[in-house]
Amino acid sequence: MHRVFIDGQVGTTGLQIHERLNARTDIELLKIDPAERKDPHAKKAIIDAADVVLLCLPDDAAVETVAMDTSEKVRFIDASTAHRTNTNWVYGFPEMATDQRAKIASARLVSNPGCYPTGFLAAIKPLIDVGLLRSDALITISAISGYSGGGRQLIERYEAHTAMNPDSNWHARPYALKLKHKHIPEMRHFAALEQAPIFLPIVGNFHQGMLVSVPVFQAQMTQNQSPQDIHALLTRHYESEPCINVLPLNTEAELDDGFLDPQLANGTNRIDLFVYGHEEQIVLIARLDNLGKGAAGAAIQNLNLMLQVPELEGLAL
Repeated sequence: MHRVFIDGQVGTTGLQIHERLNARTDIELLKIDPAERKDPHAKKAIIDAADVVLLCLPDDAAVETVAMDTSEKVRFIDASTAHRTNTNWVYGFPEMATDQRAKIASARLVSNPGCYPTGFLAAIKPLIDVGLLRSDALITISAISGYSGGGRQLIERYEAHTAMNPDSNWHARPYALKLKHKHIPEMRHFAALEQAPIFLPIVGNFHQGMLVSVPVFQAQMTQNQSPQDIHALLTRHYESEPCINVLPLNTEAELDDGFLDPQLANGTNRIDLFVYGHEEQIVLIARLDNLGKGAAGAAIQNLNLMLQVPELEGLAL
């Protein structure tokens, strides 16, 4: 039986991971006494006893926890942003490259991707990898996420506001308007972009689910490509990927009177990819559960690879 410690189990992602692992018979979840949660000696003893530690902590705390493993034998999956562009850590997005699964499976240190970068990279990286978009391309990203993406404090703020102001909900609120969102370095690094993309995230008044949209002008591409060409490329690229579902080109079946629902992948480890547009302009859209494939589900997928058990054990598609 594999011994796993979730450090930060009381947080949003930690709770989701615990829920997915708790019923498994191949995993023993190690627990720390709440009174000893901040005791470094007690915590180190738990870490030393674990096969894998899942870090669901703020960045600084994640770095401190990894440093406790002086033996460098324990394996870590870090859900924070602390190690995502660190070259000593393997990026935990199995679908990103043909050899990524093997890298994750053999790694001691795995960084869990952010939810927004997961959608962005799934949509755009295949175009970059085949040279349709140059490394100096100017990329923009617009995305909307449920408020659970901001963690426990933001969940409490939204739910309290709704309870106190039922007629004045926070419907859609853009943020990170200084264009310095913490996910931008990760997006730029793994898309191999020379220029940081402009990223405009929005919080919607719903609990979870997200859409990540990347518009592409024909003039940005290195060769003329129709929406049909781009759709065919993505379909071929992901045809053997169970977690990535490329929907039909310009699909109307997924729309509700013309509107695309960000919540329809909730409860799954799935990314739905859409291609819409015409000969001059194309928009790529990724839909995923920010708490699933965007956080806890991705961590479980990485854990399964590291433990060499079926990759989708305990995950829904």
